[in-house]
Amino acid sequence: MSALTVVGAGMAGCEAAWAAAQAGLDVTLCEMKPEKYSPAHHSPDFAELVCSNSLKASRVDSAAGLLKEEMRRLGSLLVPCAEECAVEAGGALAVDRGQFSALVTEKIRSHPRITVVGGEVDAIPDGEVIIATGPLTSDALHAPIAALTGQSLYFYDAAAPIVTGESISMERAFYASRYGKGTGDDYLNCPMTQEEYRAFYDALIHAESAELHDFEREALRVYEGCMPVEVLAKRGEDAIRYGMMKPVGLTDPHTGKRPYAVVQLRRENREGTMWNLVGFQTNLKWGEQKRVFSMIPGLENAEFVRYGVMHRNSFLDSPKLLNPDYSLRTEPRIRFAGQMTGVEGYMESAGSGILAGLNAVRRIKGEKPLILPRETMLGALTAYITDPYTENLQPMGANMGILPMLSERFRGKDGKQRKYQAYADRALAALEACIHAPAAN
Repeated sequence: MSALTVVGAGMAGCEAAWAAAQAGLDVTLCEMKPEKYSPAHHSPDFAELVCSNSLKASRVDSAAGLLKEEMRRLGSLLVPCAEECAVEAGGALAVDRGQFSALVTEKIRSHPRITVVGGEVDAIPDGEVIIATGPLTSDALHAPIAALTGQSLYFYDAAAPIVTGESISMERAFYASRYGKGTGDDYLNCPMTQEEYRAFYDALIHAESAELHDFEREALRVYEGCMPVEVLAKRGEDAIRYGMMKPVGLTDPHTGKRPYAVVQLRRENREGTMWNLVGFQTNLKWGEQKRVFSMIPGLENAEFVRYGVMHRNSFLDSPKLLNPDYSLRTEPRIRFAGQMTGVEGYMESAGSGILAGLNAVRRIKGEKPLILPRETMLGALTAYITDPYTENLQPMGANMGILPMLSERFRGKDGKQRKYQAYADRALAALEACIHAPAAN
């Protein structure tokens, strides 16, 4: 009989199962795919990336890079897998999503202490359990979770379209990263003149969105980090030109000038046969996506291999429900992990899975929980979502603003970089001290 059951083989579930198995526990990992898929999932493999293929910045002096380094030191499965499957993306860590999911699946299935069980789970399992079913938890499991927690919360996010590389016209598009970061050709850029931008903007804000059901309209909560491009555009003519379409740091080699606006495309795979429109999450009808996005210079004849979609996400009121070790206050044998706890982002979800897995091990062994210091990125994220004084929780991703302030002030041209490095140095020192502290009660 397994010592621990993990429900969901997404980013958080895979990390939770791996952490517990590496610590010596026998783990049962339950995954409903391929018997059943959520509206946003298509691959039978684990740790499927349903939105962007970017895991954000790699530099340790960035919030996302610091998070990944902390995860690495905690024994992460996904960070080394991502690095093995990386594609060029400037200063970011982006992956070939197919290779990444396949590699994670192979490692999970081949672990001698992990048993994978297929099929939909419709009740909370007995014993020690981690629920990591993500923001698209099925209705069959959502009902018992809602009954257990006394709540049912939703928000929605959207995924960006993907086009084939061979269908992009290089007569207007050009390779470049902003400010020459990375290898210099990590992104494809589609520049716009002022006239082209205004025509595109007008078409975008007047395009027809996919219809939502009545219950979806009532529950609709669009999280800023995944806001559909057409919704953001309606905030003002320059809203997207100062956002995902900002032209700063780029020079169009065809004109020798900075474009008025630019759409960036990022590789979906190493071969560059598929590219996604960065920041263009959308809920437009598919025909409208084809019409409007084909107005982008270079995409006039683009072949869309996936249109953008909007789907329901679920998250808990974690400040009222969860302890800092991700256990349910009313029933500590049950833990939650991933985006359903209120952390936002692939690596943030995965990081919470590591902590949930390690803390399940500690509970079974009768040891005190692993609560990371607030000075660490994972510790700060955990504190944010489990602070009982937090009202109206909104999902939170890694950022330097959630860390305790430094006592030292950094001035000068490189002050910001030195400050962020100091945050990282402090975080990693605090993490090492915590990891090596005695675990016994």
